Amino acid sequence: MFNQLRKIKKAIQHPELIPLKLIPGHLLPDSFYLKCLYKNKTGKKLNLNNPLLYNEKIQWLKLYDRQQKYSNLSDKYEVRDFITHTIGNDYLVHIYGVWNSFDEIPFNELPNEFVLKCTHDSGSIIFCKNKNLFDIPKTRDYFLKILAKNYYWDKREWAYKNIRPRIIAEKLMIDESSFGLKDYKIFCFNGEPKIIQVDFDRFTDHKRNFYSLQWEYQPFALKYPTAPQINIPRPSNLLLMLELAKKLSVGITHVRVDFYSIGNKIFFGELTFYHGAGFEHFDPSEWNRIFGDWMILPN
Repeated sequence: MFNQLRKIKKAIQHPELIPLKLIPGHLLPDSFYLKCLYKNKTGKKLNLNNPLLYNEKIQWLKLYDRQQKYSNLSDKYEVRDFITHTIGNDYLVHIYGVWNSFDEIPFNELPNEFVLKCTHDSGSIIFCKNKNLFDIPKTRDYFLKILAKNYYWDKREWAYKNIRPRIIAEKLMIDESSFGLKDYKIFCFNGEPKIIQVDFDRFTDHKRNFYSLQWEYQPFALKYPTAPQINIPRPSNLLLMLELAKKLSVGITHVRVDFYSIGNKIFFGELTFYHGAGFEHFDPSEWNRIFGDWMILPN
């Protein structure tokens, strides 16, 4: 009885979720599904006719900017060919192999340290820092679930819909800082870098700072807390990083280009077409409009 009352209360408070609960998600048109989801996550009505906010425009891109190359560029393995031909394979992290299933992975041939990740989604990553202590059965269960899931259906991020699920083993990358391995995520709009996101302490107390192209701290938060008191040094190779991001984003309405910097060497991370699936909260909120103004949607 208590659970039923709780469900009724939730339905009253969030009527936009009722269709998502009553009808299987794959039967709902993408536009209708995203309107319901957007209202639930942001509390606002999604404007697709004249989107102004960054998060609105991300939803528009999911629905109307569907180019086959985005699938290849979102595939963690296939994108390597694009990187090689666009900026060169010197920027690629070394991989030990790619497999269609977990049981194909030859763990006896892998080094003591490595990283496992899926090709078809975002965030499915397992670190191995000592193969003798690595829990293979537990990791197998984890990847079996991930491989069976089509990442597209949850938030309708179209670029992931047709990617073939596989597993990659990469070299474990560590930088010299006390923050762990930092991501330098460069937001590019119509081929132009505009702002840089740096994530750190990701597995302890995740924080996120933003910097201008001149490495000036920007006073806002996006999903995770910002830490203005933390002095993250300007990368010595920042100008090259921005130049590479520009080359990789040519002809694309919006993409986030991720790099690592170890010593003075740059490594490519990934390309992301829908940052936070277009649902992350800006604080203060006016930055949602600032980001939106940077994005000029195609006709």
